[in-house]
Amino acid sequence: MIIVALRNFICFIGLCVILPFLALASFLILIEDGIPLFFKQSRLGLNQKKFTIYKIRTLKKNAPQVGTHEIDEHFKLRCGKIIRSLKLDEFPQLINVMRGDLNLIGPRPGLISQTELEKVRVIDGIYNTKPGITGLAQVLGYDMSNPETLTEVDKLYIENKTLILNSIIFLATFFRFPRNHLSSRFKIINFKDTNKDHSNAKKTI
Repeated sequence: MIIVALRNFICFIGLCVILPFLALASFLILIEDGIPLFFKQSRLGLNQKKFTIYKIRTLKKNAPQVGTHEIDEHFKLRCGKIIRSLKLDEFPQLINVMRGDLNLIGPRPGLISQTELEKVRVIDGIYNTKPGITGLAQVLGYDMSNPETLTEVDKLYIENKTLILNSIIFLATFFRFPRNHLSSRFKIINFKDTNKDHSNAKKTI
């Protein structure tokens, strides 16, 4: 209970600190594409339990409900590129952390419609771990376009999870040098900072 209370306190302080920036992001979205300002979507969490995830909206209102890697460029807001580069769209997920849906670090939760990803995650036991706002696969640029490779990277994280590793992944969310360390440690490609094709990812794991 003490750990949960401390976690929620840190998340609350984080939301308070980032609130002015979220207000600015919301203003830019309002000017470019109107309301709603926030985006919510059903995801699969711990033990495949469905929950609603909250983010700042960075796509147009008529964007399809698919994975980010499947979205055409014309569906992306101009201000959304800035918001995503600063990670501002992710901060409302601190509400999900406080509700117990997410951890700060963990495998990214998949969409309900991503049945292929769900199948391979069930086989490798990924749903036995609570998902996170950021994770090893995310900071190294592995997305849901290759479910098997993504799941293998998530499994690497789960098998090696420590407080130190979580701290490095947290830093890698914002800075490049920890990503290079993680890539070297786990002997997997850092797609975040390279132009290599994801189709070759399977060969490196």
